[in-house]
Amino acid sequence: HEVPEAIRKGIEQAKKALIRVPLVEGTLPYAMLGKHGAGKVLLKPASPGTGLIAGGGVRAVMELAGVHDALTKCLGSTNPHNVVRATLAALRSLVAPQQVAERRGKSLAEVQG
Repeated sequence: HEVPEAIRKGIEQAKKALIRVPLVEGTLPYAMLGKHGAGKVLLKPASPGTGLIAGGGVRAVMELAGVHDALTKCLGSTNPHNVVRATLAALRSLVAPQQVAERRGKSLAEVQG
């Protein structure tokens, strides 16, 4: 009897932990480095049509985030748990260009330069 309850609780916790990933034309707005423990993941935007160039855990996370075009590289530890958490850390740190423009009091064109 506890299994359906555990599944329900897991779904509730997952819904609370969802994050919004700002994308620009199916790719990332800028390059970033995510870290978790000794694992580091470099995420770079790519031009449309490039596809998602990523391996294993990074690819799974990026596909679920809705990223279509990006370049990725695992640096340091390649432990799958650390790689996935480093990818999530990088995606959590993303800030939409519109928000950056608002914070700086500039137009979107000035920020994107």
